[in-house]
Amino acid sequence: MNKDYHGFRDLAVYKKAYKLAIEITEVTKTFPKEEKYSLVDQIRRSSRSIPATIAEAWARRIYKKSFVSKIIDAYGEELETEVWLDMSLDFQYINKEKHTELMESYEEVRKMLIYMSNNPNTFCK
Repeated sequence: MNKDYHGFRDLAVYKKAYKLAIEITEVTKTFPKEEKYSLVDQIRRSSRSIPATIAEAWARRIYKKSFVSKIIDAYGEELETEVWLDMSLDFQYINKEKHTELMESYEEVRKMLIYMSNNPNTFCK
């Protein structure tokens, strides 16, 4: 195991995903009230699930297959968040610039998750 990682909070992917989840919460505060129980809940849930699932993966890193499975779950949540961002743009709840900014950030998260799933020995005991 890489000695640079003492806990899941040390992972760059966790830090980035957590920060993005906070940003999604702030951005969705401006969405219409009729979206509260649909789009807002969905995008907040999926974006928050990414760092939470990374933390779960960290707890399971003594078993490579379990670790990889949870990282793949986080990857799925990341892709779901992208879908909600696309809908937010198409419904004109966010502008093109904000959409691009968020999508580029989530692309970084996605690449890190793919790396983790393909290289579990770097993270597992």
